[in-house]
Amino acid sequence: MTKEQLIACHKRILPYIHKTPILTSRLVNELVGAELYFKCENFQKTGAYKMRGATNAIMQLTAAQKDKGVVTHSSGNFAQALSLAAQSLGVKATIIMPSNSPQVKKNAVIGYGGTILECEPTIEARQGLADHIVHTTGATFVHPSNDPEVILGQSTSCMELLEAYPDLDTVFCPVGGGGLIAGSALAAHYFGNNCKVFGGEPLEADDAYRSLLSGKIETNTSANTIADGLRTQLGTHNFPIIQKHVTEIIRVSETDIVQAMQFIWERMKIIIEPSSAVAFAAILKDKHKFENTKIGLIISGGNVDITRLPF
Repeated sequence: MTKEQLIACHKRILPYIHKTPILTSRLVNELVGAELYFKCENFQKTGAYKMRGATNAIMQLTAAQKDKGVVTHSSGNFAQALSLAAQSLGVKATIIMPSNSPQVKKNAVIGYGGTILECEPTIEARQGLADHIVHTTGATFVHPSNDPEVILGQSTSCMELLEAYPDLDTVFCPVGGGGLIAGSALAAHYFGNNCKVFGGEPLEADDAYRSLLSGKIETNTSANTIADGLRTQLGTHNFPIIQKHVTEIIRVSETDIVQAMQFIWERMKIIIEPSSAVAFAAILKDKHKFENTKIGLIISGGNVDITRLPF
């Protein structure tokens, strides 16, 4: 993917997304011993960065493809993002959701105009039903993280961050399916000034950490983490980008995640979801590495069930 493709993507999707704010905190800076800049995608449409990739993926379809609609499988943020992006662009969206998805997330998808089809809560069931919809309706499948057009869209958050602060030494983001960190790595490569990219990942779902070590895409036998948005794995499109451009992935414990999340809620007064807290937790864990540097941190989302807070 070229620098020109990233620029064209950003220009294309800008009318359909929020250019989210960047916040700072003197208290956080003193705690870490560095300057931190929080790119707040929790203020993005649908409450997460995924609106960017979903919008770009649909906009790149042909008129004939748009007529037949799009389909994805997701239990959370991408389900909502694809539904709203499709509604905004006049395209039908079918969302495959596990039967055990929270009702609040189903309600959000319906509110954004998506049509929900439920399946058993397994990867095989989700992909199987999605394939069936593609085969029977001609809809285009849009993967939440392993799609080149989605990755391009996700790059635009880090592009905006570097546009505002071009002298960042490091960018941090959480790692789940790999779309955000791959896009961020491309943005840092093309628009940063020797800017390194680090990922944060739960110990309970550390497939990306192990994939970088082994050189092949690893899976998780279990993913028992509060960071529900990260219970997935890398894909064939984003893994090569991550291998080439990501410096390190730092693993954090469940306690680390909860403490980081609570700190941001209490001290910065913003709502972030556990998956977003993983990146901040990673900085806190290895803060000695980043003393006296400038760090950009992408707050990936703020979709939290406030009746089930971990603190």
